[in-house]
Amino acid sequence: MTVTTEDGGRQNLFAKEPQMYITEEDMNRYEEVTHAERAEKLNGRVAMLGIIAAFGAYAIYGQIIPGIW
Repeated sequence: MTVTTEDGGRQNLFAKEPQMYITEEDMNRYEEVTHAERAEKLNGRVAMLGIIAAFGAYAIYGQIIPGIW
């Protein structure tokens, strides 16, 4: 942890956030797609899979979560 000084001269012991940057090598390797963009795509795909699974469970069992609802 680092000590940072605010504008008013007060010090705090909060952790310093790392700078978000992407190197030239990462840009070439991932075709200029950042980690946040890849994470958003994955989250969207998993959400779509969950919706399809809920529809399938409802079609087969008549319940969203079989055995609970």
